[in-house]
Amino acid sequence: MTPRLVPGGGAIEMAVAQQLLQKATHGPYRALAHALEIIPRTLAQNCGANTIRTLTALRAKHASHTDATTPCTWGIDGETGELVEQKVKGIWEPLSVKLQTYKTAVETAILLLRIDDIVSGSKKKGDKEPPKPSEMAQQQQE
Repeated sequence: MTPRLVPGGGAIEMAVAQQLLQKATHGPYRALAHALEIIPRTLAQNCGANTIRTLTALRAKHASHTDATTPCTWGIDGETGELVEQKVKGIWEPLSVKLQTYKTAVETAILLLRIDDIVSGSKKKGDKEPPKPSEMAQQQQE
């Protein structure tokens, strides 16, 4: 068994976020892109780097990457907070762990949205029953 590896240091998260932002036409995809950028942002914060400048520079590196056959491997060095090419530095993460993390995050978000729908759909004691659609139509006609 040969494990598959992906660049670490937030490189993959930023690459996926950039692709989503470029091609997304709907809000949920943009929200996912912004959520993925939390990983490199947290790395920069934990290293004591200037978060805004570091993320802006990292976005620029990923935006200027033109080779569509290989992902951009620029990420954040977890010790210094500097931008480094993860492939050159040798910072790798297992693909299986990344995929499972993403699956768990999406499943959790779906579960929370379902719970929110159930809670917002329930009524409190003493609340009046909302009017039925037929009653609303009669009120509008009058």
